[in-house]
Amino acid sequence: MDRTELADFLRHCRARLVPADVGLSQSARRRTPGLRREEVAQLAGMSTDHYTRLEQARGSRPSRQMLAAVARALRLTGDERDHLFHLAGEEPPRDRPATEHVRPGLLLVLDRLTDIPAQVVSDRGDILAQNAMAKALHGDVSARPEAEHNVAWRYFTDPSARELFPAEDRDRAARVAVADLRATLARRPDDARLAGLVRRLRARSEEFSALWDTHDVAVRRADVKRFLHPVVGLLELDCEVLLSPEHDQRLVAYTARPGSESYERLELLRVVGIQDLTIG
Repeated sequence: MDRTELADFLRHCRARLVPADVGLSQSARRRTPGLRREEVAQLAGMSTDHYTRLEQARGSRPSRQMLAAVARALRLTGDERDHLFHLAGEEPPRDRPATEHVRPGLLLVLDRLTDIPAQVVSDRGDILAQNAMAKALHGDVSARPEAEHNVAWRYFTDPSARELFPAEDRDRAARVAVADLRATLARRPDDARLAGLVRRLRARSEEFSALWDTHDVAVRRADVKRFLHPVVGLLELDCEVLLSPEHDQRLVAYTARPGSESYERLELLRVVGIQDLTIG
């Protein structure tokens, strides 16, 4: 908890408000701009003494419920509310719904990556956009039914999806996929679509259900992955993951170390493209 920064932030946010902003009547002339401390405390449902201590950088650590109430009282934006939670040493609420709309800027970056596979994936595991190289490596998801756009669903329900990975890597790939889904559901427990995906996977795949019950949690990050392509052969690629500001979308890019055999094979993949080489 950064008491000094928290106190300064609260004072700044209080000073920019006037009574009319929060539905209070304008009383006699005020000596200082903004709301009074007792007015903020009243709006937040807390004691004036407690709020005053926060602004004086000597208060105890506020609860999450109190932080949410103060954020509402001060009419904070979503970003400002998250900042308030961070200053208090708390993780902000994850109540923003996930979106399937890929920002134009992210699509522009994807289009510029012409010599390496890259794709935009939601934190639920839905592939939202692919460049040509990703289609050549993974197959074009736009040609598949909508359910198969989800990486986890296809991996656990379609045996052909595993053929893209060496046999000795498949168990680890399964564990990573499940652990990442569990981390996402923990961040967004009210996501009905994500909860439904987990229910369907548990009903469809005994392997998924068993892994889900282990309660492993891990967010996908940079990694090294191996792929078995039907034409160019084994590719060992560095996987870089770039998160969107809301962390609900990821730009995943695959590169090979220059001079390596995988680098040469990736160059061959760029040449041959997607000429009937899609997987599955």
